[in-house]
Amino acid sequence: MREYLWEAIKDVPVDYIEIRIEETTRTRVDFVGRELEQIGTVERRGGCVRVLSNGGWGFASFNDIDNLKANVLKAADMARLVGNSGARLAQITPITAEYLIGWGKDPIQVSLSEKQQLCETYNRLILNTPKVQTTSVRYRDIALKKYLLTSEGTYLSQQGIFCGISLAAIAKEGSNIQQSHFSTGDFRGYAQVEGLEDKAESVAKSAVDLLSAEQISGGKYTVIIDPKLCGVFVHEAFGHLSEADFLYENPHLQGLMPLGARFGADDLSIVDFPGLEGEAGYYPYDDEGVPGTKTYLIKDGILSNRLHSRETSLMMNEPLSGNARAIDYSHEPIVRMSNTYLESRNCKFEEMLEGVSLGVYARGAIGGMTNCEMFTFSAEEAFLIENGRITKPLRDVVLTGNVFETLANIDAIGNDVVFYGGLGGCGKAGQSPLPVSTGGPHIRVQDVTIGGR
Repeated sequence: MREYLWEAIKDVPVDYIEIRIEETTRTRVDFVGRELEQIGTVERRGGCVRVLSNGGWGFASFNDIDNLKANVLKAADMARLVGNSGARLAQITPITAEYLIGWGKDPIQVSLSEKQQLCETYNRLILNTPKVQTTSVRYRDIALKKYLLTSEGTYLSQQGIFCGISLAAIAKEGSNIQQSHFSTGDFRGYAQVEGLEDKAESVAKSAVDLLSAEQISGGKYTVIIDPKLCGVFVHEAFGHLSEADFLYENPHLQGLMPLGARFGADDLSIVDFPGLEGEAGYYPYDDEGVPGTKTYLIKDGILSNRLHSRETSLMMNEPLSGNARAIDYSHEPIVRMSNTYLESRNCKFEEMLEGVSLGVYARGAIGGMTNCEMFTFSAEEAFLIENGRITKPLRDVVLTGNVFETLANIDAIGNDVVFYGGLGGCGKAGQSPLPVSTGGPHIRVQDVTIGGR
C-alpha cells in the first residue's frame, strides 16, 4: 500500500500532500419497540487527498482508489485555485508506524444472528416492564483499517474494532412521559455488550420511577454531579471552547480564555488524552500523523493549553496536541477532542453530602446545548438532598449557567473517576458521531441555577 500511495504523489509540484485510505465493515442491529427496524453488515472502501499549495487547501474524496493519481491532481488544482489563504503547517518529525487496536472478544467472529438474539433479549426485558411504552436497542460494531501517507514521509497503518450498544426506555402515564437510557461503546471487544440484562432492567425501572418523581422549584442550589454528567459537562461546556479552530475565529472567546488565567481552585485539572487504551477516543496518532498527547487544558486551576491541529498550532504559536481528526475519509481533519475528563481528587461522596443542607444530586444527561460560555443540560435523573441525605427523586431537572462561573464554583472533587464511551459521539462541522470518551468523578458545585416549577 505504501508504495502505491507514494507513486500517486511523487513529483506533484505542491507544498504538501496527504492521502488517507480507509476500509470499514459496519454491522448494525436496531430494535424500536417490538420491531426489528434494521439489521445488516456493510463494507465500504475509499479515500481522500488533501493538498496544500502556496497557502491554499485543496481536498478530494473518492470511493475508487484505482484512480488515485487523478484525484491527487484534482486536489492540487483546487489548492491552486484557492490561492494564498494563509494556511501553513507546524513542523513535525515524519513517523512510520503500524499498529493494531484490539482487546478481548472479537465482534467480527460473532454471527449476525447471535447479535440479533442478544439485542432481542434486552429489548424484551425493557418492553415487558409495565408502563414502558416503547424501547430502543441499538448495536454497532465497526472494523476499521486506515492508512495515512504524507509527502513529508509519514506512513501510518492502523486497525481497530469499535463495538457498543445502547438501551433506552420511554415510559408513559397520562401526559407524563419519561425516559432513561444506557450506552457503552469503545475498543474493548464484544464482551462489554454481553451480560447486560441488569442494565436493561435498570433502564426500564428508572424510566418508570421518573413518572412518580416530583418536580423541583426553580432557583439556585448546591448540586452534586455524578461522573457521567461531569464528563458531559467538561466535554460540551468547556472542551469545545478549547478547540483552537473555534477559538481562533472568535475574538470574544479569546479575550475570555487567555492562557495563564485562573479558572478554578488549585485542585481543578481538566485533561484531553488520546492515549487511554480501550476508550472510545483512543488513538496513538491523529489524522495528520501527530502523536496523541496528554494535554492539560486546565492544570491546578490555571488555563494551560488548547487542542490543536498542525495549522492552528502554528497560527497561535502553541504546542501541538495531536487532535486533528476526521470522522471518515469523506471529511477533512479538524480539531476534535478524544478522551476528555476532569481529574479525580480525594473527596469521598459521603463527605460531599455532609456539606449540603438543601441541594440536588444530578445523574447522567439526556440532552443539552451550549452557546459559547453558556450551557443548559437536562439531568437524566436527580434526587433531593436534605441535611446531608438523599431523600426523594426529582424529574425534569435542568441545569443552566456560565461555564467559567461554574468551574470556579466547584468546591469538592471526588476520588471516583469513571469514563463513558457509547454509541453516540461528538458532533462538529457536520462530522458526527465521532467516537470520544468523557469522564470525571463526582463533583460538588455551589450556586447552580436549576429550572423547575
